[in-house]
Amino acid sequence: MAAALLANTLYSVGFVLEKRALTALPEVSIRHPAKLLGLVLRSPLWIGGSLSLAAGFGAQLAVYRTLPIAAAQGIFVSGLVLLVLLSSRLLGEETSGRERYALGAILAALLMVVLSLKEGSDHVSRDAPYPLILLVCVPSLAAGVWLYGSAERRTRHRHRMPTTGVEYGVAVGLLYGVSSLAIKGVSSYLSSTGLGGAVLELLRSPYPYLLLFTGAFGLVMSQAALQRCRASLIVPVCTTVTCLYTAVLGTLSFGESLPHDPVRLALRLAGTVLAVAVLLAMPKHDPAPKPPVGAKELTPP
Repeated sequence: MAAALLANTLYSVGFVLEKRALTALPEVSIRHPAKLLGLVLRSPLWIGGSLSLAAGFGAQLAVYRTLPIAAAQGIFVSGLVLLVLLSSRLLGEETSGRERYALGAILAALLMVVLSLKEGSDHVSRDAPYPLILLVCVPSLAAGVWLYGSAERRTRHRHRMPTTGVEYGVAVGLLYGVSSLAIKGVSSYLSSTGLGGAVLELLRSPYPYLLLFTGAFGLVMSQAALQRCRASLIVPVCTTVTCLYTAVLGTLSFGESLPHDPVRLALRLAGTVLAVAVLLAMPKHDPAPKPPVGAKELTPP
């Protein structure tokens, strides 16, 4: 529990620092990844945010060794509250009433997932069949990259409405969901006897290569999206997709069975359905900017 709360804090601080750094940089694009990396690596504030995220990754490894996947995701998503508070105070971002209700509903949904857990009765799996992991992860990576590219093409339309970043959040969330499954897989090798043997076994698995792919693409995609959109919306959407993806597909892939008790099973399924429904209902566009006070509305002659 302590490691999960620490991971929440480190991730929230990391995203806010990166967002603040990106607002001071020229516009970045996934079409020029080398330029993007060159810009962010010259920003001390961005580097501080990345180090915070890396430390959160370390805490996440410890969590996956002691908690079932669904339980871990339910605790991780509680960090959304801290993220929204930090975004409001440090970035000056405001959330609409509809978005606040949506965030509250997401927290309630994932609280149902946490309540569906019972200490001592949930099996913590250590490994999953590699073909099954690839069958789950490869289409997810393709879907995430395609969705992000589709959102990018729409932003280039001349008369588009301001986007909230929901599509970006879903796309990056799919990549981070795959990354989360890979982190779970890596954690299973930490108990292997002998460092050399553990490293060799790990290199024979798909997990380090999935982490490399999601790390490279996720870095470029998330930074471009974070610069364009509000952190207080895109990160919660990304986190929700990641948590649901990991909780559902990770539970099935790693063989961590669903509860047998009807009440606990109902809570877990209802929480998952509610979170997905809220995500689909979130606004896709920001409201058009209001005209300055005192400005006269132009009317045709």
